[in-house]
Amino acid sequence: MFTGIIEELGEIVRVTATAGDSALVAVRGPLVTSDARHGDSIAVNGVCLTVVDVTDGVFTADVMGETLRRSALGALSVGDPVNLERAAALGSRLGGHLVQGHVDGVGELISREPAEQWETVRFRLPAALSRYVVEKGSITIDGVSLTVAAVGADEFAVGLIPTTLKLTTLGAKGVGDPVNLEVDVLAKYVERLLGNRLTDAPGAAVDPSEVA
Repeated sequence: MFTGIIEELGEIVRVTATAGDSALVAVRGPLVTSDARHGDSIAVNGVCLTVVDVTDGVFTADVMGETLRRSALGALSVGDPVNLERAAALGSRLGGHLVQGHVDGVGELISREPAEQWETVRFRLPAALSRYVVEKGSITIDGVSLTVAAVGADEFAVGLIPTTLKLTTLGAKGVGDPVNLEVDVLAKYVERLLGNRLTDAPGAAVDPSEVA
C-alpha cells in the first residue's frame, strides 16, 4: 500500500527482456534503496514492483508482460525519469490517499494550461474508468496522489502546484504522453457492494450504474 506522495525522482538504468514477454528493470533511486531489501515493494510511476536486488543505489525488479501491457511502463526507455515511492509503514502519516500500486488503465495528457502559481492539466480517460472519477475525488497519476478538479465524459483535469511540477515527472510530460491511472479503490468497493445489494434484493432489478 502507498500514499501517492512521491519520495524521489529515479531513473531507468536498464531494461532487459527475460523469458516470455516479461522484463527485468533496473532503476536508480538512492533514497528509496537506502533501506530496501529483497522482497520489498517500491512503486515506479504508480506500479507496485517487488525488489529483486539492490546494488549501489540501484534496484532491480521483474515486470510481467501483463504489467507491461496494462501500464505505461512498457514505453519507458533507459534514462527516463520515474516517480518512486516506498510502501507506506503502519503508523506513518497518510499525506495523499490509499494507493494500491495496481494500475487500472493508461490515460493520455491532452492539454496544459499554465497559470501564475499552478498548472491545470487535462488527461483523456479510458471509458471503463470514467464512473470512478468524480470532482474533488482522488486519483493517482503516475503514482502521484491528486485531487480531481473537473470531469468530462472521457477526460478529467487536475491542478498541479509548483512542488508537484518540480519534484515529479508530471512537470515534464507533454501532450500525447501516456500516464498510469489508478482510481480510488474505495469507489470500486462501493460499486461492488451496491451492485450485490441491489441485484440480490427481492424484486429489485436495478442497474447499479443508474444509482446516483
